[in-house]
Amino acid sequence: MNLAELFQHETGLQDLPSCETLFKEGDPGNLMYVLMSGSADIIVHNQVVETVGPGAIVGEMAMIDEGARSATIIAKGDCKLLPIDRKRFNFLIQQTPNFAVHVMRVIATRLRRTDSLL
Repeated sequence: MNLAELFQHETGLQDLPSCETLFKEGDPGNLMYVLMSGSADIIVHNQVVETVGPGAIVGEMAMIDEGARSATIIAKGDCKLLPIDRKRFNFLIQQTPNFAVHVMRVIATRLRRTDSLL
């Protein structure tokens, strides 16, 4: 599922210039983001665990458990992001079951990848 395509007509995108930090590991989280353009590094304990591109989600764990950020996100190039708050997240899960499955797959894949690296 490419979320950049699903949300292609959205407005209210957030710019993240190259080399800027979206959020840091340990920060409180109340939004997740869909990367609409550009690429970003996901960093856990100062180690890049994944580089993501358009259609990827970041910050999704905050929508599940309201805990602190588990990773730092830094733009590799200029990025545009679609912020999604908890209310919209819950609506998407209710209205689009494939969205919920996609989020669960992303979380599982990242957990397995991070476990193997650390």
